Amino acid sequence: MPSPLAGLKVLDMSRVLAGPFAGRMLCDLGADVVKVEPPEGDVTRLWGAVIGGAAGYYAQQNSGKRNIAIDLKKSEGIEL
Repeated sequence: MPSPLAGLKVLDMSRVLAGPFAGRMLCDLGADVVKVEPPEGDVTRLWGAVIGGAAGYYAQQNSGKRNIAIDLKKSEGIEL
């Protein structure tokens, strides 16, 4: 049976709690979610014990999402 949100593309530019959680729910329902982070990475990557490059909170809230780092302070990043 197809997922209810299959074919939906979501650009997740959120940070910290409510936004990443909503993106995770959309992903769980079949949406293609792309998480956009600054070049230095999302701040939650370092919350708590870091295992395999990311903290448990970050791994949980961003599971199933694709990630891309974009510097939106530069014109090249804005053009993307």
